[in-house]
Amino acid sequence: MKKAILSIGLFVCVAVASAQETSTPNPVNPNAPKFKFETEVIDYGTIEHNANGDREFKFTNVGKEPLIITSAVGSCGCTVPTAPKDPVKPGASATIKVHYATDRIGAFEKQITITSNADTPSKVIKIKGVVKPDPAPADGTAAPAEKH
Repeated sequence: MKKAILSIGLFVCVAVASAQETSTPNPVNPNAPKFKFETEVIDYGTIEHNANGDREFKFTNVGKEPLIITSAVGSCGCTVPTAPKDPVKPGASATIKVHYATDRIGAFEKQITITSNADTPSKVIKIKGVVKPDPAPADGTAAPAEKH
């Protein structure tokens, strides 16, 4: 009997604690910084093996407070983003540079996750494209395929 009462009491405490957590929403800051990207997906198209893998995502802070990017991380080691280190003032534009290692043959679609103090603290942008294999050598042997 004591176990049943203890179990019911524990259940009620957990239910009350859960209800309190969900009933107090975080206040929305109307002045929060906000990303506005020219594009959220960069399509490399079909490119040569070992071609230039550098691209840039241009954005503007359309919020009312400075935008501070705390991290920008690629979905794998072949995608290396570089975000501005200084705050981006309201109305100002900046770029997030991305390097994709084009030594990998075939289609690719990668994500860059940006963490910041923006109204949406975690933002995902993408790159995609196809890296062509090297042309077959003149002697007719096939070039080895690389996988990623």
